[in-house]
Amino acid sequence: MSGLFPLTEYQDRVYLLMLRFKNEVMQTSVAQNIFRILLGLMLLFTGTSHLTWARADFRAQVPTWIPMATDLVVILSGVAELFLGLGLLLFRSQRVQMGWITAIFFVLIFPGNISQYVTHTSAFGLNTDTARLIRLFFQPVLIIWALWSTGAWKAWRQGRKPGR
Repeated sequence: MSGLFPLTEYQDRVYLLMLRFKNEVMQTSVAQNIFRILLGLMLLFTGTSHLTWARADFRAQVPTWIPMATDLVVILSGVAELFLGLGLLLFRSQRVQMGWITAIFFVLIFPGNISQYVTHTSAFGLNTDTARLIRLFFQPVLIIWALWSTGAWKAWRQGRKPGR
């Protein structure tokens, strides 16, 4: 693949995999669909809370080194969560891509959780270092949840098999 930026072999695989499944609906189990819907609803809830009643708590979680206004970061992440939630619920044919995008989003917001722990910031009822530390271990669960419930993990594994 050539373009403006050189791609690594891993990025090439992900790109080709996304192209391969662009118009193909990945088969997922009933359990995966239930968990995808739950994740979509959770993102709609948290996105709404970013923009309304929990806005102050979310502002407290934004790392000080982010070069943007804290409130803008909260608003943008809330809007992103609303779009992700809707995408997980509505875009059946784009399920795999939505899984990858949601997982990447969870990776991108992880520094906020780390910052909350390192700076000892209380928010969302996380008022002890132990509670904040435990919260850090939930982020990989969200990433795996997004990949598994959308079939993105299975699609990636199938794309890695020889002869495909």
